[in-house]
Amino acid sequence: MSGKIIRRCILIKKAGIIYFMSMSFIKRILSGDGKAVVEFYKSYSPKILSYLSRKLPRLEDAQEITNDVFLEAIDSLSMLKKEESTLAWLYRIAHNKMVDFYRKRKIKSILLSQMPFLQIVASEINQPEFQFEKNKIRDRIELTLHNISEKYRKILILHYEEEISVKELAKIFNLSFKATESLLFRARQSFRLAYARSIDSGHAEGFEA
Repeated sequence: MSGKIIRRCILIKKAGIIYFMSMSFIKRILSGDGKAVVEFYKSYSPKILSYLSRKLPRLEDAQEITNDVFLEAIDSLSMLKKEESTLAWLYRIAHNKMVDFYRKRKIKSILLSQMPFLQIVASEINQPEFQFEKNKIRDRIELTLHNISEKYRKILILHYEEEISVKELAKIFNLSFKATESLLFRARQSFRLAYARSIDSGHAEGFEA
């Protein structure tokens, strides 16, 4: 992580940007002093990580966002006023990152509840234009379901829309649990391939994917 921050600092210095800092070691960061970067991170990251760990569901999320906080801090050093507390400034960045984390999480949850088949092609949710293309994606999902076999369509609808467990699906399809898992896996694969073909077809016909 510190290597990324060091590289970012060097880029800032090369850009010829002059900052008026309140902390002398932050000025050293701008000079490309790697030790200052590490000192900066080690001095403040425990408090930022502790704050985020209390606010986020997983330690891994807190650690990742802590790294993001320091990368953004170095990119935004010009915004740190001479009289402003560095720690308070970092807390503010961390808070904004945490709010953004939950905003994205809520959007994803809502979208999956509206279009559960996106669990199969979840990368769509991460596209920034997703929320503006929901109707197109919903139509594409319906077309994809129409283009796969009836058996695959049935098991996907039962599992993803009606939330029927694999155990219950096994009874419906008169299959063993493992055979039902295998059928569900093949159905998902078929859906992914058909969905990808529908995207390619959309491009070929001049529509946005």
